[in-house]
Amino acid sequence: MSYNYKLKILPFIVIFLLIVECLLVYPTSIVRADSLSTPYEQRIIHSPDGIGKYYMGREIAKVMGYIGAGWLERPSREGEEQPSKIVSLLNLKPNDVVADIGAGTGYLSFRIAPLLTAGKVLAVDVQPEMLEIIELFKKEKNITNVEPILATLSDPNLPSESIDLALMVDAYHELEYPQEVMQGIVKALKPSGRVVLVEYRGENPFIMIKGLHKMTQKQVRKEMQAVGLVWRETKNLLPQQHLMVFEKHDSSDFS
Repeated sequence: MSYNYKLKILPFIVIFLLIVECLLVYPTSIVRADSLSTPYEQRIIHSPDGIGKYYMGREIAKVMGYIGAGWLERPSREGEEQPSKIVSLLNLKPNDVVADIGAGTGYLSFRIAPLLTAGKVLAVDVQPEMLEIIELFKKEKNITNVEPILATLSDPNLPSESIDLALMVDAYHELEYPQEVMQGIVKALKPSGRVVLVEYRGENPFIMIKGLHKMTQKQVRKEMQAVGLVWRETKNLLPQQHLMVFEKHDSSDFS
């Protein structure tokens, strides 16, 4: 290789090395152009358990697809997570309308519905296959006050001021558009309506769940505050999860 040829290709080598350094050392600087006007950024280098999309410093986890439906209905779930305790901690009223966001197979929906003798559960999911499972269970269990709702990735598809409570159990961390979905939920809440998030405790490294499928209370509160929800309390009565309660501002509070 001649000396002159080496001089010609040297600038290209330098540029290539600079690009590699940016990718390895400064991955947060590699952002998709279409994300610059949004609250999200897309990083090229990211966790294999995530989608490479970040919101308020948190990488969004991959969604558990409908092929994992059996895991949601596993017999050991009561012992591991105590979902019956989740239901009891919700302080439901008989005429409440509850939106089960990311309902999956309706595991929680069908445990809540019998308590709502004058109300109903809106089982919201983006996967039609999950809603088909819910329809099947409705017939098997002969429960009529569970209504499947097909959402989109950015819209829960709920009417304004139509729900008393939005419940998300191990679902929020997988929302591809968390800000837009939460804005839709806030709009759907009645005045002083509540949002309850149940997430594996990210503060505890000994909880054997992948890191992106856990959340710290600090992170959850920051993200809920961004859409105008007010933290009311956190109940740490579950074996491995936070149960965090937020409330929609009553407009009369500011009149």
